[in-house]
Amino acid sequence: MKITYLFLIISYFSSAQNSLDELLRLYNNESIPYISVSTLKTIQDTVLVLDAREKKEYQVSHLKKAIHVGYDHFKINSITQQHIPKDAYIVVYCSIGIRSEDISEQLKKAGYTNVYNLYGGIFEWKNKGLPILNSKEKLTDEVHTYSEEWGKWLSNGKKIYSN
Repeated sequence: MKITYLFLIISYFSSAQNSLDELLRLYNNESIPYISVSTLKTIQDTVLVLDAREKKEYQVSHLKKAIHVGYDHFKINSITQQHIPKDAYIVVYCSIGIRSEDISEQLKKAGYTNVYNLYGGIFEWKNKGLPILNSKEKLTDEVHTYSEEWGKWLSNGKKIYSN
């Protein structure tokens, strides 16, 4: 499902969503297991972390050592050509966990066996007070929220809607 279409659906229905659990249940099929923010925090330096947001979002804010893979123009070859072992522990995140499930599904289809979706994405990470970095790899309080509508899920940090 293309993100533009998905965004329109979320924009239309999100005012009725009372919790992140409900939103994720509505739009994800849970084909990829979630990993919690607290679990990722403890193992972050030992796993491959992929950012499934667009480049402008990544440049504003991302997790330490996260590799930008994007969403709209993601190509599975960008991962498979790096000869990453198929059993490598991979955590994919986006803003809240919808786009990252789509990218994770592609990784799973390509044979990667230990792929996880960060529950609540970078928003949940920041909401828990954990550090994020900007394009200069410096700590930042800014988080790209994609739009004002998506921004309602971020309760900690400075919301940035465009770059």
